[in-house]
Amino acid sequence: MTDTLIQVTGITAGCITALSALPQLIKIFKEKKVEDISLWTLIVLITGLGLWTLYGFLKDDIPILATNLFSLLINVMLVFLRLKYKQ
Repeated sequence: MTDTLIQVTGITAGCITALSALPQLIKIFKEKKVEDISLWTLIVLITGLGLWTLYGFLKDDIPILATNLFSLLINVMLVFLRLKYKQ
């Protein structure tokens, strides 16, 4: 495999994974209902994404860094909305 194909594969996989939480975020914005969102699951996921982001930074791997940072931001927003609308 060429380096370009490897980079494109990594970026594509990371983007698809990062976008997986976007429908949930949009649904919460529209409905303002968060009863079925597990805070502990989000905390575990954010911890893992933070570590992947750090790994991407340490390895100087832009696809890993960028896509996990994007996922991290989306999931932090989910936690924020979970706390905001739960009350």
